[in-house]
Amino acid sequence: MRLKISLLKEPKHQELVSCVGWTTAEELYSCSDDHQIVKWNLLTSETSQIVKLSDDIYPIDLHWFPKNLGVKKQTQAESFVLTSSDGKFHLISKLGRVEKSVEAHCGAILAGRWNYEGTALVTVGEDGQIKIWSKTGMLRSTLAQQGTPVYSVAWGPDSEKVLYTAGKQLIIKPLQPNAKILQWKAHDGIILKVDWNSVNDLILSAGEDCKYKVWDSYGRLLYNSHPHEHPITSVAWAPDGELFAVGSFHTLRLCDKTGWSYALEKPNTGSIFNIAWSIDGTQIAGGCGNGHVVFAHVVEQRWEWKNFQVTLTKRRTMQVRNVLNDAVDLLEFRDRVIKASLNYAHLVVSTSLQCYVFSTKNWNTPLIFDLKEGTVSLILQAERHFLLVDGGGIYVYSYEGRFISSPKFPGMRTDILNAQTVSLSNDTIAIKDKADEKIIFLFEASTGKPLGDGKLLSHKNEILEIALDQKGLTNERKIAFIDKNRDLYITSVKRFGKEEQIIKLGTMVHTLAWSDTCNILCGLQDTRLTVWYYPNTVYVDRDILAKTLHERDASDFSRNPHIVSFVGNQVTVRRADGSLVHISISPYPAILHEYVSSSKWEDAVRLCRFVKEQTMWACLAAMSVANRDMTTAEIAYAAIGEIDKVQYINSIKNLPSKESKMAHILMFSGNIQEAEIVLLQAGLVYQAIQININLYNWERALELAVKYKTHVDTVLAYRQKFLETFGKHETNKRYLQYAEGLQIDWEKIKAKIEMEITKERERPSNSQSNKGLGIKH
Repeated sequence: MRLKISLLKEPKHQELVSCVGWTTAEELYSCSDDHQIVKWNLLTSETSQIVKLSDDIYPIDLHWFPKNLGVKKQTQAESFVLTSSDGKFHLISKLGRVEKSVEAHCGAILAGRWNYEGTALVTVGEDGQIKIWSKTGMLRSTLAQQGTPVYSVAWGPDSEKVLYTAGKQLIIKPLQPNAKILQWKAHDGIILKVDWNSVNDLILSAGEDCKYKVWDSYGRLLYNSHPHEHPITSVAWAPDGELFAVGSFHTLRLCDKTGWSYALEKPNTGSIFNIAWSIDGTQIAGGCGNGHVVFAHVVEQRWEWKNFQVTLTKRRTMQVRNVLNDAVDLLEFRDRVIKASLNYAHLVVSTSLQCYVFSTKNWNTPLIFDLKEGTVSLILQAERHFLLVDGGGIYVYSYEGRFISSPKFPGMRTDILNAQTVSLSNDTIAIKDKADEKIIFLFEASTGKPLGDGKLLSHKNEILEIALDQKGLTNERKIAFIDKNRDLYITSVKRFGKEEQIIKLGTMVHTLAWSDTCNILCGLQDTRLTVWYYPNTVYVDRDILAKTLHERDASDFSRNPHIVSFVGNQVTVRRADGSLVHISISPYPAILHEYVSSSKWEDAVRLCRFVKEQTMWACLAAMSVANRDMTTAEIAYAAIGEIDKVQYINSIKNLPSKESKMAHILMFSGNIQEAEIVLLQAGLVYQAIQININLYNWERALELAVKYKTHVDTVLAYRQKFLETFGKHETNKRYLQYAEGLQIDWEKIKAKIEMEITKERERPSNSQSNKGLGIKH
């Protein structure tokens, strides 16, 4: 990826350009110390003077009023705020009329920023004051006051906090009074510029110590650049939070959100005092010290999938290369390319007006449909369909270009969704909410309606990243997520009635990805790459989870590596320095998944015998129990030396009825309540009581015996025997109550038990119904 710079021969301004701002993706306004506001039209390459300000107004900062406001969607920004050196800010219309000028600070106003909703304006100045104003320019509050000038300010993603500079310190102050202030030393010199991105929640800072840094919203340092030759005078996030730009003297740099640099350009600009990204995130404008406005296009982005490599060579041209036979195709578009995604044998490209869908089998005839809003900020793909996010909503389309659904929830903000907070599979869409970060919304992909009975998935901590598995049956769909403590959890997506268990899979997990061919999960855990070959094991037999893992050392990935993709048996990891590392994992677990999904148990056993690996046998053991194939389970458990489980499986085989077998399989996976329900529905009350006695659930055993008026003496006899073994006396009031005047006759009890077993054996086989079994695995 690099920047394509365009710079006019002669500058349009006589003095330095202090600030720039985009109205649409093709129109820019620039303000200069020569008191002019100039409009640039990039389509026609024309420039025109909008207004010449009075000679005492030296503009310092400009910010367009946010355009995507609630119901009234404007196609472009209509007015902007301009701060100046005389302590006033001016609300100016698009045509250059000064609507209002407000005396705000003593000395220059160094920055002014609208919040995301356009309901408030924050200004900071040389007098060290941070003031909040209403939309019409009325003073709401003075948020803070300090003895040094405040050079830069930024709103938090939720518009509830403000980040500003104080010399070498950065301060985050919530708008609520008495709320906790976060303050830390960020640079060795004065901080000149800050920016805070609403999508990834990361902070950029630039200082006179010639460094730029990336922080998270807790003030933890994520990236620290090498010192440059000159102070860094400007930084700005791209709208989608994937890239940022850095400006200095004769320097423009394009960086990834993790800090490493894609491209460095040395245009003849003087210092770049202000950088603005266009609304679609494809180009940058910079206000320069020598009166120029520098424009830079982001080109040569790359997408890879299996043997295909797609490169954006120009704004409207892509090159597709098949590395197997070196065949090259050129794809031409009518408008400039904004976003693209290559996965599942399809390339999806969104331009400013249309969406193109190419199949990797045929690059010549794309499917084209018009977009509703225009600027697409995210494309996600699944095997059967893909999802687009733009300013207006979330849309799911099939690869034939048919609109499928558009999920909605109250308070949805599409401008802050990214690949970590939205996940798509063939049947489900998961979206992490921003208002309450402990909640995940789940929708059916085919209808856009809430999944199941409409219950949300809620967790005890804030969730950072979510991912749905891609294969398998709909009613077994799982979602994995990482919370803010970096713990990895997994849970089932189907949410009917009973609360589904959320089970912890691992700790200190920084990034995760599901395989696109089978339900294998990989994650970077501390300094290890961990692959969970069968994450479902936690629902079947948690004891053998550790045996189904594969771990390898990943300490050479350095800090903050990120999993880019997991295609087939290849995991691609991007290191902190930007280099890509490809890691191959064993192909056998994927083959095992395939055999099991098509119930080829003999082939699965044969494969495990061939590979001779404990992880494979452990996966097969869990898979066979999950699919109720106890013969295979017995072989697999014997292979990993779990003798007690082999014996239990053997005892299950000898049980007289299908219901008993089913109940004991459920108990094997720890689903005791469900096992009891199965037995009670089949009318096997004694067996239900007996499993509770065997588990020492004395209260429940007695409760069932009393409720069904049978085997009360059996329960009391076993309880007495249990107490005698340990030399204890009965203290439970309920047991004392029922034991009064009851003589325990073991002969009679044994005869009753024998009769129950005989009765169960003689049950007609046609009554074996599995209806209503709440079986989960």
